[in-house]
Amino acid sequence: MQPIQSIGVIGAGAWGTALAQAAARAGRDVTLWAYEAEVAEAISTSGENTAFLKGVRLNPGIRAETDPGALAGCDAFLLVSPAQHARRTLAAFADHIPAGAPVLLCAKGIEQGSLALMTDVLAQTIPHAVPAVLSGPSFAIDVARGLPTAVTLACEDPGLGERLMAAIGSPAFRPYWSPDLIGAEAGGAIKNVLAIACGISEGKQLGRSAHAALIARGFAEMTRLGLALGAQRETLAGLCGLGDLVLTCSSPQSRNMSCGLALGRGEALADIMAARNAVTEGVATAPAVAELARREGVELPICDAVNAVLSGALDVDGAIETLLSRPFGPEAS
Repeated sequence: MQPIQSIGVIGAGAWGTALAQAAARAGRDVTLWAYEAEVAEAISTSGENTAFLKGVRLNPGIRAETDPGALAGCDAFLLVSPAQHARRTLAAFADHIPAGAPVLLCAKGIEQGSLALMTDVLAQTIPHAVPAVLSGPSFAIDVARGLPTAVTLACEDPGLGERLMAAIGSPAFRPYWSPDLIGAEAGGAIKNVLAIACGISEGKQLGRSAHAALIARGFAEMTRLGLALGAQRETLAGLCGLGDLVLTCSSPQSRNMSCGLALGRGEALADIMAARNAVTEGVATAPAVAELARREGVELPICDAVNAVLSGALDVDGAIETLLSRPFGPEAS
């Protein structure tokens, strides 16, 4: 098989721009599609994504475009649009992605309503594409600056996995192959909801012990739902599950944790979201995770509490009381 040389990155937010930077650093020809014309213009004229990744000088080889057709002919594609917009975005690119082309899904979320993972959305919109998933503990600013990062790259074919890893990997950006697409997707989506819980705990100043308990019990919830969906336990214990959970739950740099911090300090969700120009995936994913858990018959008390706060069914204090008043039981449950 020929190596992957040209890569089309769909979505020029912070993460899409960072991945374009990583691919360019790996020596690939990169075309970055931006929904906003002003973002493409800024990248083309100043070499910087001033809207979403300010302060990072981008590789001059990255070409920014707003026409989906500009990505036609690329060897591989990275979908980095927000999860709730993935279906609409993929539909716009369906005629420009050739049969058999790999599409590396980089959004971490579950579609509301359909409860579809991103691989399901891809199969329904571009059935002739080959799915892959990129997930793991990675802040966009770290990747863009070339700081050491390791991620999971999941696809069924190990040969394709090797080609994709070679296409985007570098000494500082280290993908590890896994055949478990469901595990990579489940871990990335659920950890965003749990990070909001950890942020609330920090905002309420509940202490480091509570923070550690939320990560550990949250990982148990991630594992229960992931296994119910068909994930492998070892995948969830790796970079795209536990690794991403630890990062996202431990730094206010995470949009999800910072959202929880603000909620814990008494700010209204509407005010928090209005002040942001980037998507907080956990807010949109929480109701989908809660509904998916009900469908699968899996108990997720932390995720349910977060969803109740976000929906307005409970205030923060009520959600905390609900969790702390749960009956005692075995840790394995």
